[in-house]
Amino acid sequence: MDTPDSTLEARTRTRLSDLENRGLKRSLEEPAGIDLCSNDYLAFAQHPRIRRRFAEAAERLGVGSTGSRLLRGHRAAFRLVEERFAQLKNTPSALFFGSGWAANLGVLSTFPQHGDVIFSDELNHASLIDGMKLSKARRVVFPHCDDVALVRLIGRVPCTGQRFVVTESLFSMDGDRAPLARYAEMCTRSDFALIVDEAHAVGVYGEKGSGLIEHTGCKDSVFLSVNSAGKALGVSGAFVCGPAWATDYLIQAARPFVFSTAPPPAIAEALLESLDMLPDTASQRLMIRTLGAELRNQLNMRMVSSPIVPVIIGDSEKAVEISRRLRKTGFDVRAVRPPTVPEGTARLRISINASVTSDDVLNLSARLREILEELGLWPAFS
Repeated sequence: MDTPDSTLEARTRTRLSDLENRGLKRSLEEPAGIDLCSNDYLAFAQHPRIRRRFAEAAERLGVGSTGSRLLRGHRAAFRLVEERFAQLKNTPSALFFGSGWAANLGVLSTFPQHGDVIFSDELNHASLIDGMKLSKARRVVFPHCDDVALVRLIGRVPCTGQRFVVTESLFSMDGDRAPLARYAEMCTRSDFALIVDEAHAVGVYGEKGSGLIEHTGCKDSVFLSVNSAGKALGVSGAFVCGPAWATDYLIQAARPFVFSTAPPPAIAEALLESLDMLPDTASQRLMIRTLGAELRNQLNMRMVSSPIVPVIIGDSEKAVEISRRLRKTGFDVRAVRPPTVPEGTARLRISINASVTSDDVLNLSARLREILEELGLWPAFS
């Protein structure tokens, strides 16, 4: 008779085999070649100033926080970086979480309650979706970036409590932008709570580099924003920004915050250095958006001023093959497949960072077009 372990192994191996047969089995591969796939938009992750600040802080404060922030894990550096980031976002308060995933789970499992309704963009990130699943509220999905459809749904769906609208500002897999100004006007008029994930917009948009909320001027209509510190800021973690009463309640009730060991305090020190450097990055921010638009133009794609360029292939195995060929020639471009993206939309997710040059973009587009032509995919993919 099979033991539970052998039955579990057989079931798991069957699932792994199914993933491999469908071109969906993933592997872990180290960086190689020109970085065209990371979220390090300002090339801060290897910047000498930030590395030095991190190392000095680790020497002084140690490499671990030793407990949750509510026990012994809190440090002055966390308070300082939260104050600095709240100033950047022009909000009364900010609270630092160990990851964007933890921040989204914390926000969406804490504030929406039974009787509430959450209206969620169909392409929202998995962490937003999982946070909504943990809440007691009803989730209603609306078509991607479609404010007209959202208004229709809101009129049809009964709600005895609070209505929430949840969206990314810059969508991580498509590089397009939510109509934040229209959402903001709607939420203000009807007293809905607007929650915006700015993970890929922080450091990329806005005069101060704080994101698309700043860029669109809708700050006063946003209840909470979630802002990654592990992408353009080059370190890790995430800030939830909003009214002080909201961040105070998260300290009391957000389980990912209450029950997680705090990040190493050196992370907060490194982020203080990132924030010191951010005001001087206007030219880099413009450059990565411009190069993204330039690559879209070369690939005959719809023009969007964004550092994220999705090349939709459709078939997962073909997307992996194109990625493999590009990496062999020195371009680190990765394939993104379901369930990260919808079925039938496997793609190359190309992202531009401040270390990429115009020549890199020209050479990449030329090589990519050659491969697509060889596979009979040019120009149908666009």
